[in-house]
Amino acid sequence: MEQPNQSYIDSLSGDDKAFKQKLIDIIKREFPEEKQIYFDNYNAKNYKLAADNVHKLKHKISILGLEKGYEVAVAYELSLEDGKSDEKEQFEAILTTITKYLVDL
Repeated sequence: MEQPNQSYIDSLSGDDKAFKQKLIDIIKREFPEEKQIYFDNYNAKNYKLAADNVHKLKHKISILGLEKGYEVAVAYELSLEDGKSDEKEQFEAILTTITKYLVDL
């Protein structure tokens, strides 16, 4: 499975270590909250709201360098908008991978 990385964050921040840390801190703060809101909406069968949550999460997936993960998130978002959950397991595996990665930062 594809692993998160800081390549994009590095390219955004250049040599500015303080800016890089701010980006990382924002992701570490927002990601768990957004993930929980996604799970809450999905479990309540609010698929349209869950699709909105996936939309927000896919940007963090992209920022963390997960190109294939981003594609899964796009497909899953569209699936949820249609009331389906075809890519659910793949998407949630990506969330788990990111969660583990962020703990180690």
